[in-house]
Amino acid sequence: MASNSLTSSRTSGSSWTAKQNKLFEKALAKYDKDTPDRWHNIAKAVGGKSVEEVKLHYEILVRDLKDIESGRYPYPYPTN
Repeated sequence: MASNSLTSSRTSGSSWTAKQNKLFEKALAKYDKDTPDRWHNIAKAVGGKSVEEVKLHYEILVRDLKDIESGRYPYPYPTN
């Protein structure tokens, strides 16, 4: 996942395991923005997270992606 897990944990007030992050990614792919009760379904798929925690985790992911795309964070490897 592109999100910095340390930043995500510190900002959201909860920690996310690698397994929860993978479940989160799969749930995002399954439940798109037009899915009724999207956040409830994603929280249920992840397990152990509230709807609010899932929404915040998503907002952090979107912010991190925007920062990466804008060049604020260098890629961890050469991109030639």
